[in-house]
Amino acid sequence: MTTYTLNITPFGQMSDEQFYQLCCKNPNIKFERNQQGNLIIMSPTGGEIGNYNSEINADFVLWNRQTKLGIVFDSSTCFRLPSGANRSPDVAWVSKDKWNQLTPEEKSQFPPIAPDFVLELMSPSDHLKDTQEKMEEYMISGVKLGWLINPRQQTVEIYRQEIEIELLTKPNYLFGEKILPDFTLNLQFLWLGNN
Repeated sequence: MTTYTLNITPFGQMSDEQFYQLCCKNPNIKFERNQQGNLIIMSPTGGEIGNYNSEINADFVLWNRQTKLGIVFDSSTCFRLPSGANRSPDVAWVSKDKWNQLTPEEKSQFPPIAPDFVLELMSPSDHLKDTQEKMEEYMISGVKLGWLINPRQQTVEIYRQEIEIELLTKPNYLFGEKILPDFTLNLQFLWLGNN
C-alpha cells in the first residue's frame, strides 16, 4: 500500500468537522491524519494483504460474537484519537463499556475514542518506521494492546502500555491477554504464505 503525506499546516489547522467532510466528499480515497495535522492519502491494499486482513478480521469477529465483550471494526473505520490524529487500524476492538459511552452521533461519524486494541498488518510498500510511529501514536492515545504484523519479515511487534515493545519472530500464535480474554490468533497461515 502506497501512502502520501501532505503537510497542510501552511493553510491552517483542519478541524475535525472539516476532516470528516473531506472524507465524506471523497469516499473513494482513504484518508488519515497524524497528530501533527498532516493529511495521509492511502492506496488500496493488494490481493494478498487484503486476503490476510480478511482472515485475521474474521477470527476477531467470531471471538467477539461468542464473548459479546465489545465491538470489532475493520480497516474502513476511522477513529478520532485523543492525540488529535485520525487513524484507521486494520483491525480495532473497543470494549462495550467504552463504546456505550458515545452518543449516537459520535458512533455514526468518526468515533472520538482510542480503541482498546489495534492491529496493523504491513503491506509490502509500507515503511516500517512510519508504521511503528503510527503504533506509538496509538499507545500515546490510550490503546492498551497493539500488534504490528510484518508478513515479509515474519515478525510481530507487541505494544503494551508502559512496557517495552516485544519483538517476536514467526510466532505461531498471539494471545489477547487481559484485553481480549481467551482470544488466540493463529498466524501459521500467514508464514506459510511467505516462504
